[in-house]
Amino acid sequence: MSSRGQYQPMPLSVLLKRESSNEKIEKPEIVHGLASQSKKGEDFTLLKTECQRTMGNGVTTFSVFGLFDGHNGSAAAIYTKENLLNNVLNAIPTDLNTDEWVAALPRALVSGFVKTDKDFHKIGKKSGTTVTFVIIEGWVITVASVGDSQCIFDSANGGMYYLSADHRLDCNEEETERITASGGDIGRLNAGCGTEIGPLRCWPGGLCLSRSIGDRDVGEFIVPVPYIKQIKMSTAGGRLIISSDGVWDALSAEAALDCCRGMPPEAAAAQIVKEALQANGLRDDTTCIVIDILPQEKPAAPSPPPKKPVKHLLMSLFRKKPSESFSYKDKEYMEPDVVEELFEEGSALLSERLNTKYPVCNMFKLFMCAVCQIEMKPGEGISVHAGTSSLVKVCPWDGPFLCSSCQEKKEAMEGKRPSDRHCIDSD
Repeated sequence: MSSRGQYQPMPLSVLLKRESSNEKIEKPEIVHGLASQSKKGEDFTLLKTECQRTMGNGVTTFSVFGLFDGHNGSAAAIYTKENLLNNVLNAIPTDLNTDEWVAALPRALVSGFVKTDKDFHKIGKKSGTTVTFVIIEGWVITVASVGDSQCIFDSANGGMYYLSADHRLDCNEEETERITASGGDIGRLNAGCGTEIGPLRCWPGGLCLSRSIGDRDVGEFIVPVPYIKQIKMSTAGGRLIISSDGVWDALSAEAALDCCRGMPPEAAAAQIVKEALQANGLRDDTTCIVIDILPQEKPAAPSPPPKKPVKHLLMSLFRKKPSESFSYKDKEYMEPDVVEELFEEGSALLSERLNTKYPVCNMFKLFMCAVCQIEMKPGEGISVHAGTSSLVKVCPWDGPFLCSSCQEKKEAMEGKRPSDRHCIDSD
C-alpha cells in the first residue's frame, strides 16, 4: 500500500466545509453486465446490488459481486457461491456505523473464506474453486481473492488499479517458498526421460494454484486465506472488471479496458469475452463481469436570475466575488478527489490476518471462535497466536481465539500437523 505524507494542521474552516460536503455525498449508482461462454460449466457468478443491513434506526444497502471459477467439478464453486456471503456477514459485529463496518470487512472476509473452506471439506467432495469477491459500500470497494481470477478498477479520474492477486505458482515465488516450507512439493509434470512440461504444480494433487477453496485432495498448505485490497474511489466513480482466467490468459488489463471503452456494462462484458475468444479460442470457461460505479444524476441547475439593472452595475463591481470567499490556503487543504488505498494484506498466516483492529460491541463476542463463530466458554478458546514465533510476548489470554477444530486447521495450513484431507475416504 502506498505510503502517506506528513499531515499538516488543517484550518477549522476547511474541516467544517469538508464535514458539510460529506453529508451531501450520495451513494453511487451501480450498473453491471455479465457475459460468459462455457466450456466445462464450472464458472459461477453472484450479482447482488441491493443487500441490506441495519444501521442504527435505519437500513442501508451495499452491493456484492462474486466470480467462482471451479475445477475438478463444480461442487466447490456452487457451495461457495451459496454460503460465502453469509459466512462473511456473520463474522461482522452488529450495530456498526458505516466506517466501522467497512473497517471490519477485511478480517470478516478472512474468517468467511476459511469457514467456507472448512465446511465444504465436511461434504467430502474433491473439487475446488477460485474466488474473486467484491463488496461495494458507498464509494469504498473491498476485494478478496484466492486463485487466478482477476479484478481491475479503471478510475474515471484516470489510473488503473489491480485489486486482486495472482496465486498461480508460476507467477508467485513467495507462495512457492511458503508451500515448500510447509511440506509441499513443487514441480512441473514429468513426461518421462527427465522432460518437464506445463505450469508449476503442487504435489500431491497437481494443482497449479497456491490458494483456493476446496481441493481436499491437495495438502492444507493450499490455503483459503484471501488477498484483500480496499480502496476508496473518487466521487467520479469508475469501472470494475472481474474476469476468470479464460479472459486474462488472452488479454492484458489494458487491452480489456480499451476494447470496451464507451460501452454500457452489458455490451462491455460481451465485447471482452468476444476479444478473448478471438485471441485464444474457447479453451476454458470464459466469464466477465463489468460494473460501472457512477455518481447519482443531479437535478438540472435552476435557471440564473435575470440580469441586474444597469443602475446596480457600479455596486456589483465592488462586491467580493464568490471565488474569493475562501483563501488560497483553504484550497490547499481541500480533499483531493482521487483514489485512496485503505487496506492491503496478503499474508497466508491467520495469526497475522485475524489480529487486525476489530470493533467488539459485545464482550461476549470475545468468547466466539474468530473463524466459525461458534460460542465457547471462557478458557476454552485457543489464542490465534499460540505456537507462533512472534517477537512480541503473547499470553494465552491474548485474543482473538479459535475453537479446537479451527486451531487444528490453522496448524495444518501452516504445516505444523498432518493434513486431514488425505484421511477422508473418496466418494
